[in-house]
Amino acid sequence: MPRENRQILLRRRPDGLVRPDDTELVTVPAPVPADGEALVRVTYLGLDAAARTWLDDQPGYLPPVQLGEVVRAAGIGEVVESRCDAYAVGDVVTMLAGFSEYTIVRDDVFCTPVTGMDVIDHPAVLSVYGPTGATAYFGMTGVGKPQAGETVVVSAAAGATGSIAGQIAKIAGARVIGIAGGPEKCRVVVEEFGFDACIDYRGGDLDAALKAHCPRGVDVYFDNVGGTVLNSVLGRLAANARVVLCGVISSYLTGDHPGPSNYVNLLAKTATMQGFNALNEWEHFDDAFAALRGWDADGLLVHRETVYEGIESCVDALNGIFTGANIGKMMVKLAEPTRSGA
Repeated sequence: MPRENRQILLRRRPDGLVRPDDTELVTVPAPVPADGEALVRVTYLGLDAAARTWLDDQPGYLPPVQLGEVVRAAGIGEVVESRCDAYAVGDVVTMLAGFSEYTIVRDDVFCTPVTGMDVIDHPAVLSVYGPTGATAYFGMTGVGKPQAGETVVVSAAAGATGSIAGQIAKIAGARVIGIAGGPEKCRVVVEEFGFDACIDYRGGDLDAALKAHCPRGVDVYFDNVGGTVLNSVLGRLAANARVVLCGVISSYLTGDHPGPSNYVNLLAKTATMQGFNALNEWEHFDDAFAALRGWDADGLLVHRETVYEGIESCVDALNGIFTGANIGKMMVKLAEPTRSGA
């Protein structure tokens, strides 16, 4: 019997949060792999704020999702059919799956076999040993370069990337201050992720809180949100500070990216502000994952996931990133893994 494949297609460009009429859930036959292809049964999808930008008709590091196409997202799953020498039936792979229960993969940069793990924890792979962990690693170690005794600030610190980035800075010996929204997220950032303190940006005067927590200034700022938070931290930079531009979640829904007035402090403090894309470090991903696995084995990394169930919940999960519904990686579970051994 042919496999049924449920997918969510983009029907209209969203304005703000994704509304029910912007997408359509359809059921189609699962694709049949051609020569050089394999069919993957998706177990989990991992959602990031950037997935919302792919629904706009704007150029980026990946082309926008076209109307009628499957909504794009990262995922992990198991190969169930293969006509590709790179993958055997039963292999666990990460890939750009989309909101789809089955997907076709090829031997290219968008699909990676999961290896080097005695037990394959599918959510952990998406949280730490995939693009999210690589982004935190390359952004913090390659651009931020925290040193022992320095003060590091991380925004969206309760999120998937921010929580890992901050822990990497702690491993380097830095004093790490998080910025998050709400008392519960701030509690998790300190008590579970091990930051030295966390500022609730909703709770009062952010400039005053930064002054209190960073009396000698901010040596490294890992920015996931942009907007007024970025502007406030720029006003508190230390000499020779490094600002890491990772994301702009505050304006992904609106497309309006106001320039920070405090950018002049980069000149006054001889500081740098640099954007990056972890995909440009593809050839070094194995090094990043080796470091992350070593820290995890030593008990130095903690990760959390917020998991929605079923493909019907994908849009709610994506919107939840912008309404503050997640702590750690936002995920959707599509199927129970059948293989966890490497």
